[in-house]
Amino acid sequence: MPTSDDTLARLAAVIESRRGGDPDKSYVARLFAKGLDSMLKKVGEEATEVVMAAKDGDPARVTAEVADLWFHCMVVLAAQGLTPADVLQELRRREGLSGLEEFALRKAQAREQAPPPP
Repeated sequence: MPTSDDTLARLAAVIESRRGGDPDKSYVARLFAKGLDSMLKKVGEEATEVVMAAKDGDPARVTAEVADLWFHCMVVLAAQGLTPADVLQELRRREGLSGLEEFALRKAQAREQAPPPP
């Protein structure tokens, strides 16, 4: 039985195969042709649509909108040279950590990496 990792990897391969394609024939190619700002705008639009669908309490629409959001996030990942496997690896790293512990760890790491005050 295929796993979600397999599904995401297959979709990432399709996205990558359409990079540099004809923008008149491929939505993904059109996104790449328009550049990162357009990709990010789509992520924001899709995130808003997820929020609206969830507030409306429509499970089928929430599912469809989250699928759109994930898809557009995957396009951004590809544009940044990343894959779903990178995200899954990060999620695995966080397994077993409470959200509060993980947030505190990120905050401490940011402080360590920040330049000293003048």
